[in-house]
Amino acid sequence: MRKSVKKIKSASKAKEQRRKLSIRKKVVGTADRPRICATKSNKNLFVQVIDDASNKTILSVSTFGKNALAASGNTEGAKIVGTKLAEALAGKNIKNAVFDRNGKKYTGVVAALATSIREGGIQI
Repeated sequence: MRKSVKKIKSASKAKEQRRKLSIRKKVVGTADRPRICATKSNKNLFVQVIDDASNKTILSVSTFGKNALAASGNTEGAKIVGTKLAEALAGKNIKNAVFDRNGKKYTGVVAALATSIREGGIQI
């Protein structure tokens, strides 16, 4: 997956786009080992489990919408989302996955999410 990188004026957004493309070159999800893609905004957190071989989303969990699990996308919300995601993956007999942090740095909310998924029994 290689997207064209046009001139991005914001330096931080340009770095994030570069990291995102670098990660997606290496991380590919399969039916046995799907890709966990974490999308974070300033207020919310949205996580999808994706099978790239068949281009299907297996399941998704978020902190907003009808089935919101937490009030916000802070570290406590990320822990709740991670444990619910691990329970849902265990219900679908998925024990291994690859983690796609979607260009975000591995600190704070993203790290709390990955840690809670690991504590739920999913090997990342």
